[in-house]
Amino acid sequence: MKNVKITWLGHACFEISGGGYTVVTDPFEDGSVNGIGNVRTEANAVYCSHSHHDHNAVDCVTLKQTDAQPPIVSEISTFHDGENGAKRGANTVRVFDFDGVRVGHFGDLGHALSEEQIKEIGKLDAALMPVGGFYTIDAETAKTVFDKLGAKIMIPMHYRTDDFGFPVIAHIDDVVKALGDVTVTNTSELTVGEDTRPGIYVLTPKLMQKK
Repeated sequence: MKNVKITWLGHACFEISGGGYTVVTDPFEDGSVNGIGNVRTEANAVYCSHSHHDHNAVDCVTLKQTDAQPPIVSEISTFHDGENGAKRGANTVRVFDFDGVRVGHFGDLGHALSEEQIKEIGKLDAALMPVGGFYTIDAETAKTVFDKLGAKIMIPMHYRTDDFGFPVIAHIDDVVKALGDVTVTNTSELTVGEDTRPGIYVLTPKLMQKK
């Protein structure tokens, strides 16, 4: 098993790199997320889970060429709410398979997954999951999905702290209580591989603005 580096830029935006190939997920428009700086990065590909401005600012990512092997990308159709998309539309869950290391980005998933969707996603080494509620699933639902998937690692996203995030979504203190046993880090990066200890890792956004 190779290693994949996951870097949380903030909100639902990540850099995921393996084997010399980097993808960016859900870049957000300048100024759209309180307390988080603007996305300015390079990648070999960019993917957006849906078309809202805080998830689809592809122009903030400069695309570069590489001879490296891209991941195999699987797409699972879901919704941004619990009403089959009636309130907020569609959402795409993507699984990036870097030579056997499988990372799932859940975008703004707004509902519990069906058994068919669980099977379609398959076993994950890392699940990047929204936990803030209101616009997405909450931490309790995320934990249920995580457990059903049998994923090795979860990285929560789309929540708030005293320093960043939307005021209507859950605070990290409540998220941690709901998730249970978590590892709170002071870094924006996590390397996922054979030696990575299973669990839930709370990262610090790379683009968090300093006060």
